[in-house]
Amino acid sequence: MADEGEGGETRSSWDWAELTHECLTHILSRLSLEERWNGPMLVCKSWLHACKDPSLFSLFDLESRFQSATESSLWWSPVFATKIDSMLRSVLNWSAGALKVIRLRHCSDHSLAFVALSCPNLQVLSIKSCPNVTDSSISKIASGCPMLTELDISYCYEISHESMEMIGRKCPNLKILKRNLLNWLDPSQHIGIVPSDYLNACPQDGYSEAAVIGKFMPHLEHLELRFSKLSSNGLSSISRGCLKLEYLDLFGCANLTSRDISNASANMKNMKTLLKPNFYIPRSVFHTDRYGHWNLYDERFQTDVFRI
Repeated sequence: MADEGEGGETRSSWDWAELTHECLTHILSRLSLEERWNGPMLVCKSWLHACKDPSLFSLFDLESRFQSATESSLWWSPVFATKIDSMLRSVLNWSAGALKVIRLRHCSDHSLAFVALSCPNLQVLSIKSCPNVTDSSISKIASGCPMLTELDISYCYEISHESMEMIGRKCPNLKILKRNLLNWLDPSQHIGIVPSDYLNACPQDGYSEAAVIGKFMPHLEHLELRFSKLSSNGLSSISRGCLKLEYLDLFGCANLTSRDISNASANMKNMKTLLKPNFYIPRSVFHTDRYGHWNLYDERFQTDVFRI
């Protein structure tokens, strides 16, 4: 049983109130950001101050929360993007330049421009599914965050090869790039969640992006290009320029053939894992105008599975 202090207050509660700032921040460091925001921040001013200590903000990771939740169409709304931007800006203000890892979704150019100004030591940036992120902010990231080793811009359709070139030129330590696209072969899983106009805006110029990767990102070890529209020439550029690649994900890359894969593999001597464009194509897709070119594969292989 806890001893009573003056005014009947228990010794245990008095001890918690008298914790030094250093001790309190050490305890808070064992909690996740969400746990700190939903509890200790609301206790008192001293705890709120401790929760904002820069030492607690070397990492801002919301990806696990997104993964554990059921995706909602509301995530793609401007209102939700504003909320994510607000959270990120708060963390940036408290981090005092200490942030090294940022993993989130649905932010915008507004907050990323602030990241470029505030995080010179940023090493990991994962911003999947950000329809409001464009070349403008990514170019700023390239200039302001030269220490980047990992970049995930999957499902960000307003980013082009132009800002990717800036990343390659100014971030020489980049080892991991993830540039996956949504499944445009069978978008049924995204309908009702992702806005239809965004689904239809799938980047078409896979060759230009592949050429940039091959020319300006020679130190890549891990590359993901799921459902990219790169061609055999694009893959050849990557295989000639990214000789250190150990992991390459080409799942859903419909424009590649087994010969393209074989020719590219000959150059990549360090390759440990190569995911080929194996995918399932619903038979209903073959009878739509948009995917009419798949009739060729249906006739050639007489199967619903195109495997390399």
